[in-house]
Amino acid sequence: MARQIVFTPEAAKPPATYSQAVKAAGLVFVSGTAPVDPATGAIVAGTIQEQTRQCLANIQAILEAAGSSLDRIVSATVILADEDDFAGMNEEWLRWFPSDPPARQGAKLPVRVPGLKISIAAIAEA
Repeated sequence: MARQIVFTPEAAKPPATYSQAVKAAGLVFVSGTAPVDPATGAIVAGTIQEQTRQCLANIQAILEAAGSSLDRIVSATVILADEDDFAGMNEEWLRWFPSDPPARQGAKLPVRVPGLKISIAAIAEA
C-alpha cells in the first residue's frame, strides 16, 4: 500500500507544515488535532469537555475520509495545556469510547496557544 495523504474539509485545516493524516502500512496516522471548528477556523471556546468533543469530531471526520472510523483507533495521544483538565477530558472521552477504548498516552502541551486546552493524535486501522 502506497503512502496516501488524507484531507477532508469536514475537519480543521492543518498548517502547511503537516497533513491531517497519512494512510500507510494498513494504518491511518492522524496528526495532532486541535479543537478547531472547520467552518470558522477558530478554536472552540469553552470547557475542556467542549474542546475534547471538537478534537474527536475532527478526528472522526478525518478517519471517515480515510475509510476508517473511531472504533478502529488503536492508540491515541492526548496533549493537555493544563493537567488539571485531565478529569474533564476523561469525562468526555468516555462518551466517545464507552467500552474497549484505545491504548492512550498523555503529555503536557509544550507551548502556549491562546485558548487551546487540548490536542489529540491517533493511529487507527485503515
